[in-house]
Amino acid sequence: MKLLSLTATLCLLPIGASGQSRGDTAPVAADPHRAMLRTYCITCHNSRARIGGLALDGLGLQAAADDAQIWEKALRKLRGRLMPPPGAPQPPQKDIDSFVTWMENTLDSQASGPKAGYVPVQRLNRTEYAASVKALVGVDVNPKDVLPQDIQVDGFDNTAAALNVSPAFLDQYVTAARHIAKLAIGDPSGRVSHTKYLISAVQNSDDPLPPGTRGGVRFKHNFPADGEYRIDILDLGVGLYTSTVENESTLVIMIDGKIVFRGPVGGPADQALADRKGAEARAKIIERFSKIPVQVEAGVRDIAVAFIDRAHVESDENVASGFGGIGVLGFGTGNGRMPRLQDGIEISGPYNAKGVSRTPSRALIFICDPKKLGEPACAKQITENLARRAFRRPVTAEDAARLMPFYEAGRAGGGSFDQGIEQVVAAVLASPDFLYRAIRGPKGASPNSEFALTGLELASRLSFFLWNTGPDEELLSLASANGLSNPGAVEKQVRRMLADPKAASLVTSFAMKWLNLTTLDSVQPDPALFPGFSEPLRHDFANEAEAFLRSILLEDRSVIDLLTDDHTFLNERLARHYGLPGVVGAQFRKVTLTEKERAGLLGKAAVLMRTSYGDRTSPVLRGAWVLDKLQGTPPAPPPPDTATDLSQKAGEPPKTVRARLEQHRNKAVCNQCHGVIDPTGLSLENFDAIGEWRTVDRQANAAIDASTVLPNGVPINGPVELRKQLVDRPAVFARAVTEKLMMYALNRELEYFDMPQVRAVVRGAAKDNYKFSSIVLGIVSTDAFRRQGPSPAAK
Repeated sequence: MKLLSLTATLCLLPIGASGQSRGDTAPVAADPHRAMLRTYCITCHNSRARIGGLALDGLGLQAAADDAQIWEKALRKLRGRLMPPPGAPQPPQKDIDSFVTWMENTLDSQASGPKAGYVPVQRLNRTEYAASVKALVGVDVNPKDVLPQDIQVDGFDNTAAALNVSPAFLDQYVTAARHIAKLAIGDPSGRVSHTKYLISAVQNSDDPLPPGTRGGVRFKHNFPADGEYRIDILDLGVGLYTSTVENESTLVIMIDGKIVFRGPVGGPADQALADRKGAEARAKIIERFSKIPVQVEAGVRDIAVAFIDRAHVESDENVASGFGGIGVLGFGTGNGRMPRLQDGIEISGPYNAKGVSRTPSRALIFICDPKKLGEPACAKQITENLARRAFRRPVTAEDAARLMPFYEAGRAGGGSFDQGIEQVVAAVLASPDFLYRAIRGPKGASPNSEFALTGLELASRLSFFLWNTGPDEELLSLASANGLSNPGAVEKQVRRMLADPKAASLVTSFAMKWLNLTTLDSVQPDPALFPGFSEPLRHDFANEAEAFLRSILLEDRSVIDLLTDDHTFLNERLARHYGLPGVVGAQFRKVTLTEKERAGLLGKAAVLMRTSYGDRTSPVLRGAWVLDKLQGTPPAPPPPDTATDLSQKAGEPPKTVRARLEQHRNKAVCNQCHGVIDPTGLSLENFDAIGEWRTVDRQANAAIDASTVLPNGVPINGPVELRKQLVDRPAVFARAVTEKLMMYALNRELEYFDMPQVRAVVRGAAKDNYKFSSIVLGIVSTDAFRRQGPSPAAK
C-alpha cells in the first residue's frame, strides 16, 4: 500500500525580523501585512535559519513586483494553507485573505515584466494528429494505433517542450501517412482483402450498441471500393452441449444503422438437430452465418453485430440456474442458454468491384474533375488545396513545386490519376509543415524580443486550443485576409467554434486530463474486496464523468456548477452501483440526483476510484487531488525516502484507514504536510475505493467517521460540507480552472509573470458568473495568448 507523505520545505515567506526592508519606508507596527508576516514567519525564513534555502530579510512589500517570482510562490502556499505548517502558530483566515488580496493587487498593479512566455516548435501530439487527419482527409485514425504515448506535463500531452521527435517517430509518421492516404483514396482495382476483428478487441468499444440489442460488438470498417462484401461470424458459442441453442435468438448485422442481415439461431429445430448429429449439426448451424453477402459502397462504415434483445426467463431451468449477472437482463453477453459471439468476425471483399463512389474522404480531396479540367491542372489544384489546409497557411509556388513530383511518381509506370493523388496525400501528411507548429512572428521579428503572433499563427493557436486541430476554411480565410485584427472578430470566431461539435475536445483532451480521469485503468480494484466491480463498470465511470463535464462546459454554464450540479448521466449498471432506483437499460441518460452527497465532481465514481488504491481508499490522494485540481494549491511530492506503507501486520486487528493514518500524523515531521492534506480527504471516507456509499468499513467492521477539521480551522463532516467550503470561495476554484485551461491553451507551463493575467481573466469572468465562455474569451484576449516571448537560446 502507498501513502503520499509530504515534507514541508517552507514555513511561510517572511519579511525581516526587525527594521525596514528594501523599498519600505513605513514603520513595521503600522503595517498589518508586515506584522502578520513578522509574527508567523520570521522564525524560519531569515538570513540565519534559511529554512528551505530561502531568506527574505531584504525584500520589501511596497516594491513587491521586484520579487514577483518569490511572492507568487508564497501566495500559492498561503491560499492552500500549506504554510505555516500544522503545529506552528496559525494566522486567522481573515488575515491571510487580507494579505493575499493586497499582495495580488500590488503585484498586478506593479507588473512590468514579460507579458508572454516562449513556446518552441512543437509537433502535433497523437490526438491532434488524428483530429487533423480527420479534418483534412476524412479518415478516422485511432491515435493509439498510429503513434506511441506522448510525454505528459501536469496531465497534459500538448506541452510544446515535451513534444520532441525521435527517428522512430518519423518512421511511424511516414508509415501512417501511406496507410491513411490509401484509405482516403480507396482502391478501385477490386483487390480482395480479408480483415478479422477479434471479439475480445472490439467488445469494449465506447460506442454503445443499438437500442434493443444485446451481446454484440460495434466497430468501423473501411470498404475500399463499391461492391459485394462477405461477412463471416466465426463462432456463436454452439459447443458440445446443446443448451446454447435451447432458446431461439435472432442475430442482426447493421451497417450505418441499417439492418442488412437478420438470421435466427437456436430453438427446437436447431436443438433437435444438434442432439442428433453433434459436431456435424453444429457446423451446419454456423454455416448459416458464413459468407453473408452484403452490397456496400466505398468508405468507412459503422458495423454492429448483435442479438435482438428479449425476455430471457423462459423456463424453470433458467430461473433455477440462478441470476447469471447483468447479461441475463440483456446488457451483456447473455446467459449460458443463449448463443453468443466468440472468436471473431471476418469481412472479405470486394467481389465484383464497381469502382469507388464519392466518399466523404474523396469529397474532401477531389475538388475538381480531371476529365473536365485536365489531369495536370486538376492535380495541381488538388495539391494546393490539400497543402493550404494541412499547412494552415497560403501555399507558395515552392510548396507546389516540392509536392507535384510525388503525383508524377504515382503516375509513372502506368499509374492512374487516383494513384498519383494518393502519393500527394501521403507526402502532405508526412510533411514537416503539417506535423509541426511553429511561431515565427511577423516579418522582421527578432527572436531576442517579444512580438505579436501573426493572424495565421493566432488562428492556429485558437483552433488547436478549441478543436485540437487546424483552422477550418472560415477561420483560415479570415486570418489570411488579416481579418482577425478587426474589432470583435476573435470573439465572434471563439463563440462559433465553441458551438461546433469539434469543441468536444475541450472535454476529452482538457477537462478529463486536467482532472486526471483518462487513466482510470491505473487502479485495479481487488476482486476479493470489490466483487461487484467489472471492466464495463470502469467504462461507465469514465462515460459518466465525460458526459457530466460536457453538460457544464459545452452548454456554457458556470464552472462552479462542476462542484454543485445535482444532475448526472447514468445507465442501469451505474445507477445500481450508486444505489439509485428507476434507471433501466444500457443507455446513458440525464438523471437528477436526490442525494446531495453525489452532486458535482466530488460524487463521481471516476474521481473517487482514481484517488484510491485497489484495496482501499486514500484520504491522502483524495486530499491532494482537491488541493491541486479544485484549489490550485498542489502539495509538494513526498521525499524519495518517505515511508509510505499503510499495510497492517499479520495478526493485528483490522483498522480503518483513518486509524492507520493517525499513526503517521502523530509524527511531527509527517504532520507538517499530512495535517493539511488528510483532513480534506477524510471528509470523503463515506465513499469506498470504487465510489460506493458506505457507513461501515467492512474490513475493520467499524463505523465510518468522515468528520474532520480543515487547515483553516473550520470543522466539517462529509462531502456535502466539504463542497460548501469550496463553493463559498468561488474565485479560488475559478482560478484553478483558469490556470489549467491557460496552460492547455498556451502549450506551455505557466510562469510567475502569467499570474496577473490569470487573475484578470478570473475577475472578468466573475462578472458573468464564471461562465466557461467568459474564461475562454478572457484567455484568448491575454498577451500571453496573443504574443510570443523571447527565445531562451537568444538571451
